[in-house]
Amino acid sequence: MSEEPIHTQHRAPTIYEVAAKAGVSIKTVSRVLNREPNVRPAVHDRVTQAVSALGYRPRTSARGLAGGRSFTLVTYLDESLTLEHWRIDRSNPYVERLQFGGMMACREAGYHLLFELLDANAQGAEAAMMSTLSALNPDGVILTPPISDNQRVMKLLTRMGTPFARLSAIKTDIPCLSVTMDEKAGAFEATEHLISLGHRRIGFIAGTPALSSSHAREAGFLAALAKYGLALEKNYLCQGDYTYEGGKAAARRLLQQANPPSAIFAANDEMALGIIHVASEHGVEVPLDLSVVGFDDFQAARYSLPSLTTIRQPVGDMAAQACKRLIAHAAARDEIELNQALPVNHALLVRDSTAPPR
Repeated sequence: MSEEPIHTQHRAPTIYEVAAKAGVSIKTVSRVLNREPNVRPAVHDRVTQAVSALGYRPRTSARGLAGGRSFTLVTYLDESLTLEHWRIDRSNPYVERLQFGGMMACREAGYHLLFELLDANAQGAEAAMMSTLSALNPDGVILTPPISDNQRVMKLLTRMGTPFARLSAIKTDIPCLSVTMDEKAGAFEATEHLISLGHRRIGFIAGTPALSSSHAREAGFLAALAKYGLALEKNYLCQGDYTYEGGKAAARRLLQQANPPSAIFAANDEMALGIIHVASEHGVEVPLDLSVVGFDDFQAARYSLPSLTTIRQPVGDMAAQACKRLIAHAAARDEIELNQALPVNHALLVRDSTAPPR
């Protein structure tokens, strides 16, 4: 008895894959396919060889490749961090602010803002991105932490000629738009606030090690101690993970010490709220026995008891600025405009969780 043949479907190659294989931008591929002048022979040959090798067929529906606009932006969110919040039914204030700020800016300009999950370190990350970009043909891409620091992702977008903006990212030599606040300065100001109240025994709970924001905030904390001549107690520096549970675990380690700190600065609000919870369990009154400072100013910080002193990170404003610059770039095609770092301001918000030490 003969076996029936197995039929498999093969995904059609995209212009982004042609560009990546030839080592050129999609604009260059488009010029070659449209037989436009001013393409160097060597580049022309590389593109045609890539087209032949991949079996690429141009699609007439790809209206954006010849200079049109798709009126769409794509934002990439880290897959593991986003799904972790979803699986345990926890809201993600960072994503919520990002979505609202970005969508409002896009709405004013007649644009659509789409969100995609990406595991930037996965083996198939580049293929997944090329597939998405080919299907949507966006006018720009927004990268969020930790994807915004991923060199592979940035180099891929550069090869494809896709404009992109990075949020809350460290410096890079790759030309692009970066929208960020000075997180080290914010952490310095938060620590300085505690010092100005008279605190000398100050603990710090760091954030997720893989995120650059965690290192910047820790650096700001240490810089403030150094400026005012305060020694860092070894046991006062704890590793956290930007979660409420991580803040609680670190707070227990700090408060169970023989000589616990009189103030604790947590690298984000979720961990700071965990500190307040643990303090209540131990009969430690905030702020009379312990001052607590967070970072981000998410909504829960305003409604906690006591309300949380924190550094406001304007995530919505950052997303809006990134969208506006990408949209302006799509309209004007001004490449210089995107090769810059756009700063946004933070603010220290003093509430009821901090006071002079008893």
